[in-house]
Amino acid sequence: MHTDRTRLLRILHLASPALPIGAFHFSQGLEYAVEAGWIKDEAGALEWIGGVAQQAIATLDLPVLLRLHRACVVGDANELQRWNRFLLAARETEELRAEDRHMGAALARILRELGAGDSLSNEQPASLGYAAMFAFACANWNVSEHEALQAYAWTWAENQVLAAVKLVPLGQSAGQRILHSLVPRLEQLATQALSIQEEDIGACAIVQGLASARHESQYTRLFRS
Repeated sequence: MHTDRTRLLRILHLASPALPIGAFHFSQGLEYAVEAGWIKDEAGALEWIGGVAQQAIATLDLPVLLRLHRACVVGDANELQRWNRFLLAARETEELRAEDRHMGAALARILRELGAGDSLSNEQPASLGYAAMFAFACANWNVSEHEALQAYAWTWAENQVLAAVKLVPLGQSAGQRILHSLVPRLEQLATQALSIQEEDIGACAIVQGLASARHESQYTRLFRS
């Protein structure tokens, strides 16, 4: 039981918005969607976040995270790098790739400070994105693959909701209602990701990609993506 309780606290630590990896700097195109008038209220924010979760996070990030986690558990550095490169290549814009690398490097620094990154070579953190480092942390702390998928989905959704609260803007209560509505959906998507085959991994979030690309030249911005 003590081990189970400790693992839960490690998951909460890793998924905490207080973790200094710079996630609050990034909206993943949501800022442009608000600027363009695509998202105007709570319902629109929920539809956007839920849609990206369904069409990108569930079918790309989570099944890749699963394979990254398994590579970390068995210590397969080649497989870790292969799936890390795959995920970075799947990012549709330079901003999304830069976000992945920035958060990965920040998480690597934190893990080293916590004594959890000692097995990483000096070269690896510079090339590993956020999902790879997240998987490494989960494997290091004995977080199961399903729990890792749930935690990753939650921390992504929470960051998107916090961005929406600032940008639309929405009240804090509206943000909590969105998160509450997303919980069963995120759990379903995390479970589905366990059975997605390699040839079916990919994303189809075209409007998010357009928003991210247009955000690169947006005149006034609060977020880096």
